[in-house]
Amino acid sequence: MRTLIVEDEPLAAERLTVLLQQLRPSAVVAAVTDSISETIQWLNENPSPDLILMDIQLSDGPSFEIFRTIKSECPIILTTAFDSYAMDAFKLMSIDYLLKPVTKSALKQALDKLDLLSGKNTILPKTYKSRFLARIGSRSFFIDTTDIAYFSADNKIVYLNAHDGTRYIVDYTLESLELVLDPRQFFRLNRSIIVQASAIQHIKPYINSRLKLNVKAGSNLDELIVSRERVPAFREWAES
Repeated sequence: MRTLIVEDEPLAAERLTVLLQQLRPSAVVAAVTDSISETIQWLNENPSPDLILMDIQLSDGPSFEIFRTIKSECPIILTTAFDSYAMDAFKLMSIDYLLKPVTKSALKQALDKLDLLSGKNTILPKTYKSRFLARIGSRSFFIDTTDIAYFSADNKIVYLNAHDGTRYIVDYTLESLELVLDPRQFFRLNRSIIVQASAIQHIKPYINSRLKLNVKAGSNLDELIVSRERVPAFREWAES
């Protein structure tokens, strides 16, 4: 579930990110925007997200102004410190209307409501990619997903790092990879790494409440870091 968070308070945005990842470990926060203008620009330049978590009052005005400029059929969960916007809220594709500070139970109810309204329980099971076409120079190769240790992004180039230590280039972003990889096997550790469970050798604590993974790729044990905000979701994924 690709989610756009629209929130001009950094702590509130971080809280929503953490709660979302605790409740939906496979969810991806595609971006965090903090103004009407930035949100309009992002929505115009990117594929529509699956969900928008949106504060009603932004630094440059009420966020309802966004949808007077662009059309969107994306479901929205609204957050606000006030309860005087309810009528305007329900004119949008609003799933729910949450008062700040947003609690985990309130967000869970809203996400469950979204699942119910979208008929998630009746959708056929999603299929995921079983192989990728990857390249080294001008040569291309079929790589089975079982042969992948991890994906890494570096300066807008995404690499497929195989179990045997070979590194290929793939024509995907990490965000698009998250949509086609089996979330039971693959997990996004931070902004630049998606790892496969079978490649992880061991895990240990790291500074600033992060985790360090030793991941086998060929003869090397690469050290990959789980960002602090992803640690709770990683622990839940690891035990699922």
